[in-house]
Amino acid sequence: MRAAQIETCGQPPRVAERPAPEPGPGERLVGVLAAPITPLDLLCAGGTSYFGVPATPYVPGVQGVGTVGDGTLVWFPTVAGMAPGDGSMAELASVPADDLVELPAGADPVAVAALGLSAVAALMALTWRGELAAGEQVLVLGAGGVVGQAAVQLARAAGARRVVAAARSAAARERAEQAGADAVVALDTDDVGELAGRFASACDGPLDLVLDPLFGVPAAAAARTLRPSGRLVNLGSSAGETCPLDSATLRSRSLRVLGYTNNELTGEQRATAIGRIAELATLGRLEVAHEVVPLDDIEAAWRRQSTGATSGRLVLMPTP
Repeated sequence: MRAAQIETCGQPPRVAERPAPEPGPGERLVGVLAAPITPLDLLCAGGTSYFGVPATPYVPGVQGVGTVGDGTLVWFPTVAGMAPGDGSMAELASVPADDLVELPAGADPVAVAALGLSAVAALMALTWRGELAAGEQVLVLGAGGVVGQAAVQLARAAGARRVVAAARSAAARERAEQAGADAVVALDTDDVGELAGRFASACDGPLDLVLDPLFGVPAAAAARTLRPSGRLVNLGSSAGETCPLDSATLRSRSLRVLGYTNNELTGEQRATAIGRIAELATLGRLEVAHEVVPLDDIEAAWRRQSTGATSGRLVLMPTP
């Protein structure tokens, strides 16, 4: 079979011919239709992550969509780069049967792959961790990214009365607006007070919940906008590993600052989340900007992902 293969950590994968995987006990063979290229894939393949240096060569891809058996459409995760084993960026993958999530009839494999674990993070950070209730007002930071775009739509689907988005570039703000945000704020200043004022102006009354994949200055400003006992859920640090959140803001409002990671989910929680995401996508209520990439273009696509030169999620199609 043909597959993308990491030969040297820190270098893009190359297309290679590899033996087809042979499923072990409790595994199923999946014919891969779509596999997203995600920041986690690059982190694992870089060899400097907290997962350790992966054994090479290996096939990257921590998730994908494909078919099993009689053509049943499934989403599946892998441990590629985090533990020994190959991932989704190949024509075939061997996956534990218990990890397969059957998708609804009519689901678009590429659209579901583009959403994948990023949308799981958005959904579960909002609902399970952030306890979003119908009628609440939500602020989504980094709303031009895949997590952010999904969060804007998922907050609405969960009953939020108003969703305010914030993003850095003009293109990212446009994606947030297309996702359905009621108002969009520019993250083009490092002045916490100035940014907090912008958030307050964009909100219609008390702000209940912040979804934060950025941390840094945006998170500190968002915290100043929250109502008493408001919640901020952090699931990333692309704006900074530290945050100038002052004690007075935290204490005076009795705020809750919560962390989130997909790694804490049970298999059942993840499967339920994927099912909901696929359902909304199939109904046309959830989508993120994405681009299809053929397997032969994996090296260039990998470099684009690593430099941020993309306008949405890159989704690899291993077969023509």
